[in-house]
Amino acid sequence: MPEKKSDKNLSARDKAVIVASWLAEKKAKDILAIEVAPLNPVCDAMILASAVSLRQAKALADHVLLRSGEEGFSYLGMEGYGNGQWILLDLNDVMVHIFQEDLRPFYNLEGLWSEGKRIPLPALPKPEKRSEPEPDTSAE
Repeated sequence: MPEKKSDKNLSARDKAVIVASWLAEKKAKDILAIEVAPLNPVCDAMILASAVSLRQAKALADHVLLRSGEEGFSYLGMEGYGNGQWILLDLNDVMVHIFQEDLRPFYNLEGLWSEGKRIPLPALPKPEKRSEPEPDTSAE
């Protein structure tokens, strides 16, 4: 019988980098990972990400939960999915905060946890900008 996957031998920093890459796969914006272990008794790392819509926020949360299940990552709960303005995923030692883009500055978790150490993330793919159709300049 194959051994069940688990995150037990994975540091919170490594787990945060992996989860951040999952968020990037679904085009999350402004992804930031912060080590908060010395400052926070609840978790060791936090990930902050922005979504441009309610639909994207829910898709990001769904994707992280799906991938967490596939990888055997701990999952303790979720809050805020119903309204999608601020979705919190508790992955035991890593908390994932998914904000609507316009609400993230209001809560300013980056400022609240400014004493935490930023976790370097590898070059995550940047979301592609939607191209505007060029105006028709042909003379009739």
